[in-house]
Amino acid sequence: IDQNAAFRRPELAQMEDITQKDPKEIEASKHDLNYIALDGHIGCMVNGAGLAMATMDLIKLKGGSPANFLDVGGGAGDDQVLTAMKILNSDPHVEAILVNIFAGITRCDMIALGIIRGCQELNIYKPIVLRLKGTNIEKAKEIIQESGFNMFITDDLEEAARKAVNMTHIIKMAREAKINICLLYTSDAADDLLCVDLGGRRIIKKK
Repeated sequence: IDQNAAFRRPELAQMEDITQKDPKEIEASKHDLNYIALDGHIGCMVNGAGLAMATMDLIKLKGGSPANFLDVGGGAGDDQVLTAMKILNSDPHVEAILVNIFAGITRCDMIALGIIRGCQELNIYKPIVLRLKGTNIEKAKEIIQESGFNMFITDDLEEAARKAVNMTHIIKMAREAKINICLLYTSDAADDLLCVDLGGRRIIKKK
């Protein structure tokens, strides 16, 4: 039965066995988030099903693999974004998070506030790439800059996907070499610098 029609047949909806579902999907449905778990390494948070599919396709095109389909909807507030971040952060397969928001009804500043709350309350250490465009984008950039959290932000989706894929490749190589790394982005150059901290030694590469 289609979930969107479940309210018309409550007797059938009550028969659902939630033990057969992914716990992350159950949590997402409680907060009106459309979430489907996949087997990749890049956690995706997008507004709009079509944009979410396009984002996943672009990740694959750049050589990566999406860890999920997650549509926060057109009117997502910071509470929903916080829940989405919690779900992505709880997935052990997620190595980097890509947020792709084209703001119309949803405001970029509200998305930014939700992401920052997630970083503060959940102690998220996974690298985050933000592609934000639309309503209140400049205010969102100010909020992110003032937060002190290190995130890569762009208005170019292709660039965002490439960065997210590159980060997962670096993390994979480091894991295979049994090296602990920390990915940082700086904004003091035309091309951002990717800083990889290897046991106290910092290597800086242009990407």
